[in-house]
Amino acid sequence: MARLDALAAFSEVPGELTRRYLSRAHVQAIGQVKTWMTRAGMSVRTDPLLSVFGRYEGSSPGAPAIMLGSHLDTVVDAGRYDGALGVLAAIAVVEELERRGDRLQHAIEVAAFGEEEGSRFPAHILTSSALVGAVKPTQFDLEDADGISVREALKQAGGDAKAYKACVRAKGEIAAYVELHIEQGPVLENSGLPLAAVTAINGSMRSRVTVTGFAGHAGTVPMNARRDALSAASEMMLAIERVGHGAQDLVVTVGRIKALPGAPNVIPGRVEFTIDMRSPADAVRKRARTALLRQLKDIARARRVSVDIDTYQENAAVALDERVKEAATEAIAACGHEPARLPSGAGHDAGIMQKHCPSGMIFLRCKDGISHNPAESITVDDADLGVVAILETLRRLDARFGARG
Repeated sequence: MARLDALAAFSEVPGELTRRYLSRAHVQAIGQVKTWMTRAGMSVRTDPLLSVFGRYEGSSPGAPAIMLGSHLDTVVDAGRYDGALGVLAAIAVVEELERRGDRLQHAIEVAAFGEEEGSRFPAHILTSSALVGAVKPTQFDLEDADGISVREALKQAGGDAKAYKACVRAKGEIAAYVELHIEQGPVLENSGLPLAAVTAINGSMRSRVTVTGFAGHAGTVPMNARRDALSAASEMMLAIERVGHGAQDLVVTVGRIKALPGAPNVIPGRVEFTIDMRSPADAVRKRARTALLRQLKDIARARRVSVDIDTYQENAAVALDERVKEAATEAIAACGHEPARLPSGAGHDAGIMQKHCPSGMIFLRCKDGISHNPAESITVDDADLGVVAILETLRRLDARFGARG
């Protein structure tokens, strides 16, 4: 918990926690995590996209690894447990094994992935995607709000976009992946339970929408002659909300909006906003997307503006590995608690890793279910349970998968 507090001090903005991918604060956090990994007895390396991996060898050098971890980047004005908890709990597990002089059949790798949140670049879950070979070179041309590309930011931070293929790990090299994460919802707290095995991760879609009207003088253009991009975008956002209410287990969010030229006496001529759509059922999400795109185009036509919709990312719903779920469930029971099972409404690195190896997650309850907010809170006792549950899961997977993974 002290380390979580220390890591939260690496922030771009004084007085809040904002640590976006490849920012100076992010690079500083990488340095601190590497130090903790080394002190825990791990060999440490950084890949070309600046994910950090600490390796604790198994009883046979070069054995396949069971990977534990999460991500180091945060949203803007974040809480201190999203992502960081999974990384530091994994380091604590290795420290405990080192303290006992205990080597498992498998090696243990602790992953501190660089980019998961998509808070700086429109490249959500970039670095674990690179590990599984699911990154396209065009993604490195994506730019942040200041016009800096991923490629440029990597070069400034000491990474290398050209070498992204070196991030790919061979099949069989990682036997399994397990991630401890705060629940980011209220179910565990409302149930009086501290832990749950995660069953699946919702599918998601992210789009950028650009509405183009015509900028004009706020005092001289009559209301019936206007092609106001912001008024049209506002109507579109209400349509987006209605679509979100229209199906069970579907959520749709407009999280970012920019109106241009942004002057109080000018009719907005251009508006850009984002859409985040999620559902555990891919068919539900795809039907909602089709209906929503039709509605946005109808609104644009009626208001005499144009609309461009760029869906830059789509992730299918992911069922996590049953063997990892069973190991996590047994581990939670061994900690003396009812082994709940929950799906995840949020995306996680585990959903990407499942494409590469058997993967799973354990959720830890958080106060009031609050996340992506400075009010994120967990207790010391629950954090301790989370570390013990990950260690117990690790031991079960080590026995279940055997020395060859």
